[in-house]
Amino acid sequence: MTEQQAQHTENKTSPVISISGICSELVGSFLIFIAIYLVSALSPSLYGPSAILVAAATGLAYAAMTFVFGRFSGGQFNPAVTLAAMLVSKIGIVNGICYIVAQVVGAIAAGGVAKLVLPTSKAAPARMWFANAVNGYDKGSISATQLQQAGVSFGILFAVVVEVIATIIVVAASLRAIDDDGKATANAAAIMGVAYALGVTFTYPVTGSSLNPARATGIAIFANNAGLATHPLQQLWIFWICPILAAAIVAIVVIIAQMISSKNSEDAEALDVTADWEQEDAQSENGSADDDESADAEKSDDFQMPSLTESEIPSETTDEPKPENDATVESPQNEESQTDTDKD
Repeated sequence: MTEQQAQHTENKTSPVISISGICSELVGSFLIFIAIYLVSALSPSLYGPSAILVAAATGLAYAAMTFVFGRFSGGQFNPAVTLAAMLVSKIGIVNGICYIVAQVVGAIAAGGVAKLVLPTSKAAPARMWFANAVNGYDKGSISATQLQQAGVSFGILFAVVVEVIATIIVVAASLRAIDDDGKATANAAAIMGVAYALGVTFTYPVTGSSLNPARATGIAIFANNAGLATHPLQQLWIFWICPILAAAIVAIVVIIAQMISSKNSEDAEALDVTADWEQEDAQSENGSADDDESADAEKSDDFQMPSLTESEIPSETTDEPKPENDATVESPQNEESQTDTDKD
């Protein structure tokens, strides 16, 4: 582990609380959920049921708040997103818990404001507005009235399936949009806007599109006694279990991918080290061979034939052998002269 990675790990596990991040999650969650509650409650009465309108409003709300507050907290605004970020170590546990509390408090505040500002009368009771804003399944589904005519309903299994799939999309996109320091990336707003809009598009007719435990909690508290077909708080547990399950699935996949990537990186580093060692050994062997050749050359230069003087150089011509007797050989004429002298 490098020094920079160790510093990041220490920062994530430290108990230091990010006040700016908590405030960002609180304010951002409040603004997102008040927009969703009001659009969901008012649009069916004013414009008719429209999943596209609610999806567009939801996506824009999340994108705007992510763009504004992403540099402080990563723009999470969802306990499922925060849980996944904690599991993959993008944020610390202490800050993660504080973020979740802030998100739920912001949602409850938004639910209270929505109940306060929505107009009610005998002809337009509160249940007319809340029926389109709460999350539910079966009789609590936003499509329950239309489905009853056909004798069918969106039961708990179908609600769980669509909520889990949609929340997996949202959580996976959020982990891509949050960097290792827990801050939003440059394109995080667009990513989150598209992810939430996509999730709402196919979950809205079934459950009213929760995708977020805080979003379901804030409105359920104030709509529980509004005279709806079902009590929203009785079905609220589904909209906590599904996001938590989705967050766990995404986190497990990411952790496994990180382990595989880390193992591949270690193997690659090991191969690089082995290659470096082999290269060093080859260079060492080449260096030893060069040193031996240099030593042999130096020895050859140091050894020289001894120089000989001219007297020591052997003559190329062969001398004739001298007679053993040094006496001069006399000629026959001299012998005759000597004989005549003796006679006289």
